[in-house]
Amino acid sequence: MVAVKARICFLAWLGVLSPLLADETGLIRSRQSGSWSAASTWEKGVVPSAQARVQVRTDHVVLYDLQSDQTIRSIHVSGTLRFIADQNTRLDVGLIKIQPGDDASENGFDCDDHPTLPYPNQPVPTLEVGSAERPIEAGKTALIRLVAIKGMNLESCPAIVCCGGRMDFQGASMSRTWVKLGNDTQPGDTVVHLAEAVTGWREGDRILITAATNRVRKQKETLRPGIGSLPRFTEERFIRSINGTELTLDRPLAEGHSMPEGLRGEIANLSRNVIIESADTSQGRGHTMYHRHSSGSIGYAEFRHLGKEGVKGRYPIHFHLVGQTMRGSSVVGASVWDSGNRWITIHGTNELVVRDCVGYQSVGHGFFLEDGTETLNVLDRNLAVQAYAGKRLPEQALAFDDNSGAGFWWANSLNTLTRNVAVECDRYGFRYEAVTSPADDLRKQVLLTSGHRETVDIRTLPFVRFLDNEAHAQLYGIDLGEGSHSVGPDPDHLFVLQNTRIWDCSWAFRTDVPNLFVDGLSIDRCRYGVSHASDGYRAYRNTTIRRCYLAGAVPAPAADETHQVRDDSSPITVVTFVASPRNGQRLVRGTSADNGEIRRVLVNGCEARSVAPGFTEWEIAIDEPSDGIISAGAEDISGNIETDPHRIRVGIPSPK
Repeated sequence: MVAVKARICFLAWLGVLSPLLADETGLIRSRQSGSWSAASTWEKGVVPSAQARVQVRTDHVVLYDLQSDQTIRSIHVSGTLRFIADQNTRLDVGLIKIQPGDDASENGFDCDDHPTLPYPNQPVPTLEVGSAERPIEAGKTALIRLVAIKGMNLESCPAIVCCGGRMDFQGASMSRTWVKLGNDTQPGDTVVHLAEAVTGWREGDRILITAATNRVRKQKETLRPGIGSLPRFTEERFIRSINGTELTLDRPLAEGHSMPEGLRGEIANLSRNVIIESADTSQGRGHTMYHRHSSGSIGYAEFRHLGKEGVKGRYPIHFHLVGQTMRGSSVVGASVWDSGNRWITIHGTNELVVRDCVGYQSVGHGFFLEDGTETLNVLDRNLAVQAYAGKRLPEQALAFDDNSGAGFWWANSLNTLTRNVAVECDRYGFRYEAVTSPADDLRKQVLLTSGHRETVDIRTLPFVRFLDNEAHAQLYGIDLGEGSHSVGPDPDHLFVLQNTRIWDCSWAFRTDVPNLFVDGLSIDRCRYGVSHASDGYRAYRNTTIRRCYLAGAVPAPAADETHQVRDDSSPITVVTFVASPRNGQRLVRGTSADNGEIRRVLVNGCEARSVAPGFTEWEIAIDEPSDGIISAGAEDISGNIETDPHRIRVGIPSPK
C-alpha cells in the first residue's frame, strides 16, 4: 500500500496522474481534431456513447455532426466543440462545461471569481453552436437537450456553463422577432396581419398574440386585485402559411386582440433553429451561465423549459458577476419561454446589449438586473409577456425584492431601456425598486459613464435613457421607485422618461421618485392615471390621460420650459460584431446610448452609419487596423465625448 501511494505521488509530481485517473473513471478524451462521429477523433478509437464522460482537449477542434438520442453524461470543452452548421444535429447531455485546463470533474463548475483572466496564455476553450459569421443555416436545426442525470447535483445540473471560455449560440436571423398587429382582430379570426413585413418567419413556427381586450373592465371592480387575479388573453398559435404581412393560423383566435383607436397587441415568433431545452421538466430543469472573463454572444436562439424554480442563480440565460469582462457580448433575437426562474438575468454585469428578445411565461421577474451594481447595459426592443409571481429566492442579493412578477425589474437606473413592451405580467410591466431599511445598504461601487467606478447611493443615479417604452394589460404599467423614500438624482439630472405609452392597466404610472421629467406620456383605459407623486421637481410635457375608470390623473405640474436637464455625462458604446477581414476591410457593428442625442459614432476615426434611431444600432466598414486595435466611441450633441471607448484587439499587429 505504501508503494502504491508513493507511486501515485510520483505520478502526480510528473503531471501524468490526471490522465490515468481520467481513464479509471471512464473519461473519453479527444485524440486529435476531427468529427465527433469518427472513431479516429478519440483516444482508444471509441466514439462517445450513452452515459459517457467526454473531454475535448486543448488545441483540438471537434465537429459535432450527430442527431443522437443517447445521453452523454458530461462534456468538458477545453478545446473547441463546434456544431456543424449545414445539417441537423441533436445532443442530449447532462452538463457542458467550457473551461481551460484538464479538470473534467462534474463539480466546481460554478467557477471562482477570478480577479484576472485565468490561463491567459492558453487557447480559449469554445462551444460554438453557430457563429455570428456562420450561424446554423436556415432550414437546419441544432438542438441541445439538457437531461437530469441521477448522481449529479440536480440543484446545479443539467447545465451549460462557461468559465473563462467562449460560448456562442447563433441561429438563422430574423428582421424582427416581434411586431405590432397590423389590423384589428376578432374572436374566430384565422388570418392576422403584421404591422410590417418580416423575414425569417416560417410555416410551422410557434407564435403568440398578446392581450388587448380591455381586461380592466372584464375583471371584478375591486380596488386592489390580487396577484394572478387578472384574466389572461394572450394566445399561442402556429403559422399555417405566410403571404407577405398576412399570416394564416392553425386554428381560430378565441379572443380579440385590439381595442378602439389603434390599441393593438403584439405578435411574436417563439421558434428558432438553435434550441436549448430541458429534456424532462418533471425530472429537473436546466440552465445556462456565463462567468467572469468569458466571451461569446447569443443570436436568434430558443431557450425553452429552463430555469430552476426557487433556486438562486439557475436561470435560462445568466450573466454572473462578469463586470466589464464581457463588454461586446450581446443577446439578440433570443426566445425564452416557459421558464421556471426568470428569462435573462444580468447580475453584476456592465455594458451588455439585450435586443429584440421575446420572453414568455416565467416564474418571477423576466428581464432582471439583480443586485443594483448593473450599469450601462442596453435593453432595446424586447417583449416581456406573462412574468408570473414567484417566491423570494434563498439568500437573494436584495432582500426587499418580493419577486412578484415584473416584465423588467432593476434597482439601479443607470441603464438604457428603449423600445421595450411589457404585457400581462402578474404585477408590473416595468419596476424600478430600491428600498432601504436598517438591513439594506444601497451605497455600492458601480461603473459610471466616465468609465470609472465609484461608491454611490444607487438611488441617486438617473437613466442613461428611457425612451419609447410601452406597457399594457397588467396591474402596474410602470412603477418607478416605490420604496425609495423620495431619494433620487438631483434636479439638474433628473429621471427623464420620453414617449411612454401605458394602456389597459389598473395603475398606469406610479412615481415615488423625486426630480422627474416626463416628455410624451399617453395613458388610456386604465383605472388610475398618475399616482403617488412625491416631493421634488416634477414636470410633464405632451401628456394625455384618457378614460381612467375609477379616478383620473393626479394633478401634476406642467413642464417648466426654463428648466434645463444638464447633459454632462459621456455616451457609452458597445461593439457587438467585428467581421473577419475581407479585401483589407472589416465590417463593424455596435450600439451607442446617451442621456441626450448622439451626434456621431467614430470607429478608428471614421464616422459610422446609424441604422436605427439615435445610433441604437450602427455599422461601418473600416480598413484593417495596422496596430490590430479597433476603437469605437460616441460624441453627443452637447459635445461630450466618450471617455471610455470600446477597444478591441483583432488579429496580429502588422510589423513596423
